[in-house]
Amino acid sequence: MNKKHDTGWGKVAGWYDELLEKQGDTFQEEVILPNLMRLLDPQKGEVILDLACGQGYFAREIARKGATVHASDISRQLIALAIKATSQTIYYHTAPSHDISFLTTGSVDKMIIVLAIQNIEDLAGTLAECTRVLKVGGRMLIVLNHPTFRIPKKTAWGWDEEKKIQYRRVDQYLSEMRTKIDMHPGQTDGPQTVSFHRPLQVYFKALNKAHFAVARLEEWVSHKESKPGPRAMPENLARKEIPMFMCLDARKLK
Repeated sequence: MNKKHDTGWGKVAGWYDELLEKQGDTFQEEVILPNLMRLLDPQKGEVILDLACGQGYFAREIARKGATVHASDISRQLIALAIKATSQTIYYHTAPSHDISFLTTGSVDKMIIVLAIQNIEDLAGTLAECTRVLKVGGRMLIVLNHPTFRIPKKTAWGWDEEKKIQYRRVDQYLSEMRTKIDMHPGQTDGPQTVSFHRPLQVYFKALNKAHFAVARLEEWVSHKESKPGPRAMPENLARKEIPMFMCLDARKLK
């Protein structure tokens, strides 16, 4: 495996599987899944690719709608968990996002990249492969942590005591960044992953260069609510006004 493109999710495969499959009340379950399925609208007979699929959480939901699903991830550990959890027919592949040669050119109707683009180093190579495998007019849904309001170590919630409001602090945005993330903060020598921050213009320019047009952009807010208390109302208002996720609906032009 090319270490340049290994951002470390295999090391936390068990933790991530536990989070999505057993803990419940996650952003994936409550926010992303219903919105993703609404936009993707998978149909029986369609060929759909889940790129950087993790342990197959979204791939399984798509397969239940009757689509033919291919799902790939660079992590062998996550693919092993995906296969173990899957009862439907899903074609799983271990591969980096910039090399999906298991699919032929123009063979995919729709594809998704969910909460993964910010962990992919080779953005241009990945989008070039997406262009290759999608049919002309094919759709690609990219769900990512909001690139304005969720920048690792550069954004945070703050409290204005005078105005009695919660706000989102943004210290840096336009510069691209590569940041190591501790998966278990406070744990000495614990596992890390790598996150790549890119401003919106970088994504749009890269998509345009890869012959995609963004047909729709949606911003999704948290479903969480604060426990009763003096800050509960402003905290809940801030959650509803400041989106944590973004979805880009891109179409292949040629």
